[in-house]
Amino acid sequence: MALYSAAAAVLEGLERGEGGLKSLVFNSGFPHVRQLYALVSETLRYASVLEKLLDGAALLQAEKKLAPQLAKVLVYDLLFGKGLKCGGRWKALARRHRARLEAELARMKVRHKVSRNEDLLAPEKAVSAAASQVPRYVRVNTLKTCVDDVIDFFKRQGYAYLGKAASVEELKTLSGKKFLLDLHLPELLVFPSQTDLHDNLLYTSGHIILQDKASCLPAFLLGPVAGSHVIDACAAPGNKTSHLAAILKNKGQIFAFDVDPKRVATMNTLLTRAGVTGCQLAQQDFLTVDPRDPKYSRVTHILLDPSCSGSGMVTRGPGEQAAPSAERLQALAGFQRRVLSHALSFPAL
Repeated sequence: MALYSAAAAVLEGLERGEGGLKSLVFNSGFPHVRQLYALVSETLRYASVLEKLLDGAALLQAEKKLAPQLAKVLVYDLLFGKGLKCGGRWKALARRHRARLEAELARMKVRHKVSRNEDLLAPEKAVSAAASQVPRYVRVNTLKTCVDDVIDFFKRQGYAYLGKAASVEELKTLSGKKFLLDLHLPELLVFPSQTDLHDNLLYTSGHIILQDKASCLPAFLLGPVAGSHVIDACAAPGNKTSHLAAILKNKGQIFAFDVDPKRVATMNTLLTRAGVTGCQLAQQDFLTVDPRDPKYSRVTHILLDPSCSGSGMVTRGPGEQAAPSAERLQALAGFQRRVLSHALSFPAL
């Protein structure tokens, strides 16, 4: 069951905009990352088909305790994968609804006039042009190294350094083993879209952080000076927290909050690898943090990046994410309003 739980957690992270597919998989803590990546990739590839199956079979209405993302990975493996690899109640649940799901799949094939499961994917086979142009951004972790040393390291690995980018358009033309320095952020390197650095020594040692540019902007714009007391209100998986620590030069204090214990554990691993000190992690909902507590009396900066719909993101993974429902957007907006109001109540902010 651990595989399906980990896959569902990665899908939820993608939905919340916490990172790219590979980063979330590699930071998940699941021991068999290739197996996890394959399952999530294929579930994403069949995402629209799975949503129609779940809707047509009314599975989530019948099983109120079954989370939507977990339902997707279970149904994918049941109908399109190699069969369920778990036991217990979830396997029993999936088998209980198997006949209804298979009947809905058969009806879907008849409606689309196809005979193979793969033929249901025909409209989704093309990768969007926008997604293929999204570069691979790499933030140099200045707690452990410097930009010049990282550039030299990549040169020794056969990469060609092209200097600082002159325009956004220049980033889209990158190909092969070439890279640039970003034109806005001084510690951000830019590689071609399909560059995979998860096995690179600089990544595994914490000298570089694979972090999209949009994710680098909040800490960069907040810009706390060394020695500041800072709160990261919705911190997991920790990339922005590590960026804050680098900007502070590990001088000062960071209070990082997240309500999910697994994500806090993942964040602890990431921050340790990045060499972050002076950071207090707390498994706590930021909305329950008391602004009047004396320990936060010197907090002058709060990085607030709350859960969002992710609807503006161009995914690197296969398939497209479904558009968020009106109810989900309303719930997210309400949460964002509450958490912003709470952040503004800290006395020294």
